[in-house]
Parts: sequence; structure tokens; C-alpha cells
Amino acid sequence: MTEENTQLQNPSPEEAPEPLVFTDACVAKVKELLAAEEDPNMPLRVFVQGGGCQGFQYGFQFEEKAAEDDEIIERDGVTFLVDSLSMQYLVGAEIDFKEDLEGSQFVIRNPNAVTSCSCGSSFSV
Repeated sequence: MTEENTQLQNPSPEEAPEPLVFTDACVAKVKELLAAEEDPNMPLRVFVQGGGCQGFQYGFQFEEKAAEDDEIIERDGVTFLVDSLSMQYLVGAEIDFKEDLEGSQFVIRNPNAVTSCSCGSSFSV
């Protein structure tokens, strides 16, 4: 394999896809939620834990600071934290926020999920 082929197959960090995508709607909602917090710079943790009707469920919570094994993702002034265990289930996913007649919620489009429940809050791999 030539050096040229190697460069084509291994994109630079600037060209590599993001490990986790946060949509504009998601970021806007987090900013809105942070405005009501004492510390408007708190990071939002996105995590996966056991439970739910499909085996795993998604969770969100504000944190004081990052843990040692956290992946830190910053987008438009908002900091997101994902621990290394959760990241293996979330890599390549898109996190969005939607409001419609059914209510408002964060929506995760996860390519790693084999099945998910109808409400979208739990999944299996």
C-alpha cells in the first residue's frame, strides 16, 4: 500500500466524523435549561445505564465537573460529558430535541441500537 492510499483511508482529525452529534435543537434546549440553573456553565452528562424495557436506557443530568474517563464534547458554548462505558454504546449517535403534540423530549438516533422501545428511551444492542 502506498503512502497516498494510507492518507486517503485515514482521514485527518479535522475530517473524521464526530463521535456523537448534538443538533442545534438539542443545544438550544440545553442552553434554555442552563439559564434556570445556578451555574449556567454546568456540563450535561449523557449516559447509558442498564434498565428500561429493552435492556439499556438513556439518561441526562447536569454535573459539577467532568470525571477522569469522560469524553468532553463542546458545541456552541455547551459542554457535554459522556463516560467511556456509555460512549461505546453512543458512538455515531445523534441527539436531538423535539417538541410536538406528544410532548417534548430529547431524541437519540442511535445506529448501535438493534431494537428500541416505542418511546425511544430504552434500547438493546
